[in-house]
Amino acid sequence: MIVPMKKVSLVIQHKAQIDALTKLRELGVVHLERKSVSSDSLSTLFERKAAIETAQGLIQSYKAPKKKSAVNKGWQDRKVVTGHNRGRRATDIYGDENSEFYSMDAINAPVRPDLVELLLSLGKELKIYQDRLAALAREQTRLKNWGNFDPESIRALAENGVRIYLYELTPAVFADIPEDIDYIIKNQDKDSVRIIAFDKEIPGVNPLMMPEKSLSRLDAEAAELPGKIKAIEKKLEGFASRKPILKKEMDFVQRQIEFEAARAFLEKVEDVPEDLAVSWFSGFVPQDDVGKLKRAAAENNWALVADEPGPEDEVPTKLKNSKFAGLIYPLTDFLEVVPGYNEVDISGWFLFFFCIFFGMIFGDAAYGAIFLLAGIICILKTVKKGVPPAFKLLFLLGLSNFVWGVLTCTWFGVEVNKLPQFLRDLSLPLISNVTAGRSPRDEGIVRQNLMIFCFSLALLQLSIGHILAIIKNRSLKALGDMGSMAMLAGMYFIVLSLIASNEFRQIPLIMPMVYVFFAGFVLNFMFANYEGNVGRSVLESFKNIISMILGIANVFSDIMSYIRLWAVGLAGAAIASTVNQMAGPMLGHLMFFIFGVVLLCFGHGLNLVLNVLSVLVHAVRLNTLEFSGHAGLTWSGTVYKPFAETGSK
Repeated sequence: MIVPMKKVSLVIQHKAQIDALTKLRELGVVHLERKSVSSDSLSTLFERKAAIETAQGLIQSYKAPKKKSAVNKGWQDRKVVTGHNRGRRATDIYGDENSEFYSMDAINAPVRPDLVELLLSLGKELKIYQDRLAALAREQTRLKNWGNFDPESIRALAENGVRIYLYELTPAVFADIPEDIDYIIKNQDKDSVRIIAFDKEIPGVNPLMMPEKSLSRLDAEAAELPGKIKAIEKKLEGFASRKPILKKEMDFVQRQIEFEAARAFLEKVEDVPEDLAVSWFSGFVPQDDVGKLKRAAAENNWALVADEPGPEDEVPTKLKNSKFAGLIYPLTDFLEVVPGYNEVDISGWFLFFFCIFFGMIFGDAAYGAIFLLAGIICILKTVKKGVPPAFKLLFLLGLSNFVWGVLTCTWFGVEVNKLPQFLRDLSLPLISNVTAGRSPRDEGIVRQNLMIFCFSLALLQLSIGHILAIIKNRSLKALGDMGSMAMLAGMYFIVLSLIASNEFRQIPLIMPMVYVFFAGFVLNFMFANYEGNVGRSVLESFKNIISMILGIANVFSDIMSYIRLWAVGLAGAAIASTVNQMAGPMLGHLMFFIFGVVLLCFGHGLNLVLNVLSVLVHAVRLNTLEFSGHAGLTWSGTVYKPFAETGSK
């Protein structure tokens, strides 16, 4: 569920703002109201952050040695006494005492570069060499057809009145050279003619720009640069063990940025004597934490006002769900989606249907067993420290995939008649490949059953979306959602009549459901825009009559959209079967056995990757677009991030 918030305004003494902000950060419950802020100190800190990110990028690709050097506790606790790192431990900045730039004098030296500055210096030097090597390569390519000549000699001749021009011409331009131009041909090929002209330039043609050095000197310089580049890269590799130091530095700077940003949020009350000056800021606090803030305000003589957020306020969203529903958070965090404060929280339903969609798209028990095994291994390795939700989600998704694969009797895309009998017996006949393999008619029935299941999922999930909206609204607008549910039910039977067998079309319930659909449309037309007045709601619907009519097509497309679960799963099964058919003949020959195994691993591995992408595209879409749209959810929220020592809670 979405945690209720209070908007708070806090007034503090201006001269005590640093102490007040320090205590507020320790309290860690206030989400500062968003606004653009800037200051010189913030600019400096952001520059420092950018420098650290660059330094991290320089050594990111290198691996640190496994053996760690011992750090003397006395050296570790040594404090820096100068510079912007004053007061911080030396090892947090320079590394351990074995570092080539870490010494008793170095940490107190006013001009001693820290780790970031040293890495940036190496990075700058590396870029100079790399750019120079690229420039030399271009020059070598430009001059290779001219051979080795000394440009200084040509410039010296020009100073003495003898002008020489080098031209690289196309055959057509060469044929039109004026007769008064004296030249000799250096060499030529089918595309170009290179000539040396004397005294006069060829009109309308630019001569070759003289290089700074001869080709032989350029070659010699280019031959030296790779060695210099390699030497710098070797130095950078030696700093790979300092990655944790840079991480600490980044965390330190990030905390400073948050603190300085909070200071910039403060607004000073003008026209007040300096010793009586006060500052204030506003933010949002979870309703359950307001008491903590009130106690802190009383202890520190802060003035505090807490009230309900207004409709114009950009209230952050804090979600509070059961541990099970919270398993979806790794996915929503990855997608960077969060419901708005005044919207509904669908976390539990998102997780429930996403697991079903995941299993149907992968649709293979063997693939599910792989995910299950990976999830179990990850959980066992982290159980002592606390299992991350992502590993629990991996296990849950693997279980869903495994169950669906067992029910459909799909194991690595192997033909059902080659599977053990007990695996076939475990499957569900209504949707099993065992049933589909008996005859073309049975195959058609199984496919129809799977499509009906997809459309039934659509009806169930989209109806739940409207039920959530009804619970949220609690007004006559809920009648509009009821109308939408009636439209869904009617369209569900219309869709089934279009794709199902002739026997299904004879069910007498279909025509009454068509009437239900149109009754739902009327109800939705009257109350979809309800804001306290039915007449105004109907008028608003008439203003948007085209959108209301297009809504009929949207209901149809939303239900039909769920057929992708069956279609994408069918495509994955076809790929797995094709891989097996290609590798099967190889496995029967000793000479090609290894190639067959490699093909199987590569093919099924590629299929797994494609299925992951399909899940991200299709399973996520059905939850964040179709389901969310019917629940009135736009994912327009801002994550609750309190001003705290450890970041967001």
